[in-house]
Amino acid sequence: MKGICLVLCLMMLLGCAPAQAEEMPSIPKFRDVSVHDPSIIKADDGYYYIYGSHMAAARSLDLIKWETISRDAQAGCTLVENVQEEMKEALSWARTNTFWAPDVQQLADGRYYYYYCTCEGSSPLSALGLAVSDKPEGPYEDLGIFLKSGMAGYNANYYPNVVDPHTFFDKEGKLWMVYGSYSGGIFILEMDQTTGFPVEGQGYGKKLLGNNHSRIEGPYILYSPDTDYYYLFLSFGGLNANDGYNIRVCRSKNPDGPYEDALGQDMIKCGGRPGTFFNDPDYVGYGVKLMGGYKFNAAETDKNKITVAYRSPGHNSAYYDEETGRYFIIFHTRFANSGEMHSVRVHQFYMNDNGWPVVSPLRYAGERPAPVAEENRAGLYKVLLHQRDINGKEHVSQEATLLPDGTVTGAHTGTWACEDGVNMTITLDGVTYTGVMHTACDVGQSAWSTCFTALDETGAALWGIRVAKQP
Repeated sequence: MKGICLVLCLMMLLGCAPAQAEEMPSIPKFRDVSVHDPSIIKADDGYYYIYGSHMAAARSLDLIKWETISRDAQAGCTLVENVQEEMKEALSWARTNTFWAPDVQQLADGRYYYYYCTCEGSSPLSALGLAVSDKPEGPYEDLGIFLKSGMAGYNANYYPNVVDPHTFFDKEGKLWMVYGSYSGGIFILEMDQTTGFPVEGQGYGKKLLGNNHSRIEGPYILYSPDTDYYYLFLSFGGLNANDGYNIRVCRSKNPDGPYEDALGQDMIKCGGRPGTFFNDPDYVGYGVKLMGGYKFNAAETDKNKITVAYRSPGHNSAYYDEETGRYFIIFHTRFANSGEMHSVRVHQFYMNDNGWPVVSPLRYAGERPAPVAEENRAGLYKVLLHQRDINGKEHVSQEATLLPDGTVTGAHTGTWACEDGVNMTITLDGVTYTGVMHTACDVGQSAWSTCFTALDETGAALWGIRVAKQP
């Protein structure tokens, strides 16, 4: 006992904080995978699985080290045996040999239901079907197509492109499926949780937003027991590296809407005007923008000055861990000067005082939410404004100092407050943001750093990373 006390006293004299050091895990070694449009599920075997376009899939025990388990629909597909023959009807209808963004849901019978979709690409000639397996890794057996688009009499300005499904249970245990991409917008259907198919008589279901080929896709709905809201995540813009993919969110008290953004705008009004095609100005003002392309510039004191510019992050899924109360967002991203190469990223996110998700600026590395110690709050930060545009080129950070007296100086000026080490308000250049201060892993600097993430009243995100080595 005397020895332990002596060690603790020495640590205090040396400026160490033993409790805080124990709370933070060691900096992990990441293992990345390329799964486009990753949709997540945690299976009974303890693994997190992500399923993506082209029959790609991967798994992980910790959301940090990923392992590819299926590659594509032509070579290396392990999810479906002889996939080109098994799903021949859907492939033939869409005149393609590959698949777009899927989703997997475990139903009451314990089996895993794989919602797959096919699309020609340049037209809304699409099919959405269902397959089932006893195991999350398959093999999945086809149960058939239940929705088609692009047939005679189909109006692509009004009706949905039947791709990008996500199935979810609401807080009452009812099963739903949200889906859609461009074309007539995003729709939702009530589902039969015994069969996995839609309840009969709904047609395409209920429209939530979009029309006239608005560049909006990848819907994903997550219920938060903390706020009692359903959050509809969406990707605006184009998916290629220079096309401005960005992640947005809106919310509702009901799974089937109506959904609103931070400005109180009804998302049913979000879409292109009649006669328009990919007309971003018509809908760029809708939705809370959580992130778009970004780059944190190196600080003078950074030991590693190599920086990475992220381009077109999007088509996300989200996960709520009931045991720990943590939220995660899972998405693919491209990078500047890397062509169309893409990689999966997982970030933790939090709920701000206004009940909106705010995403950590750094990827998840095993951190657990905890108040930031007072001595780690003030300092020099890399500050990044995401704005609300569809930005094909990344936004970049500037440096600002959060002073102990509650003022901000540098590239931005204003005030800040974070009395409990968690909930934060910061006013920069006359705009007030509400968010969360937290600790995350700055992999480039091999250090745990204080971060903040916040939103203004319009739904524009602000990120900050405290410089690892203060000047």
